[in-house]
Amino acid sequence: MATGDDIFRLALKHVGEPYILGSVVPMNNKNWRGPWDCAEFVSWCVFQASGILYGCQNDHLPNPGLVDAFTGWWRRDADLLGTKIGVGLASQTVGGVVLRYPQPGMMGHIVICDGKGGTVEAHSHVDGVMRGVITGRRWDTGVLVPGIQYTQNATPVVVTPPTLIFRLTNPYMRGQMIRDIQAKLKSLGFNPGLIDGIYGEQTAAAVHGFQLSNGLLTDGEVGPETAKALGVALP
Repeated sequence: MATGDDIFRLALKHVGEPYILGSVVPMNNKNWRGPWDCAEFVSWCVFQASGILYGCQNDHLPNPGLVDAFTGWWRRDADLLGTKIGVGLASQTVGGVVLRYPQPGMMGHIVICDGKGGTVEAHSHVDGVMRGVITGRRWDTGVLVPGIQYTQNATPVVVTPPTLIFRLTNPYMRGQMIRDIQAKLKSLGFNPGLIDGIYGEQTAAAVHGFQLSNGLLTDGEVGPETAKALGVALP
């Protein structure tokens, strides 16, 4: 049986390779060296280590070279097929996956854990495939893929979420800081719509455009990294 360690060690070999948002990776090409996007990278590592298609639009196509992976399909499979666990426990699990659900019309994000609070992830145009950390970032769930044998490190991992993330929610987030973000986006040529202090679809789309243009992780959310790039101080 394939192990989480198999997945992690395979992912580690690809650090430094290029990222292009929306790249489609042939899952059955063991020699692929990029470009990657985040979900394609994780699904490829899982398939290469185990022969299991997971997080793909169709996990049952006879030709794995034709499938497409997406964080939204990782969410679907986690809900229907996989084991959802806490982010802290996933961070402690070698080869465990941590997932940020995509907002409507946006991309989410997904990473492979090293069991010690670190990650391997296809991050962004600037950083490519990189080593990262779980703490200080917003996540929705940890995921274990069925058919994979996992081990957990004995030392618990402390995961501290960021104090504030601006993103699409229902109801919409509102406030003066969002107005400041909108004004900054508009001044940089990214149209957020009305400067009204409401984090709606057009503001999220403007954030996404700014992230894409600046080589950031493109999730349409304003957390510490995007706020710093915008020149906006989060509390």
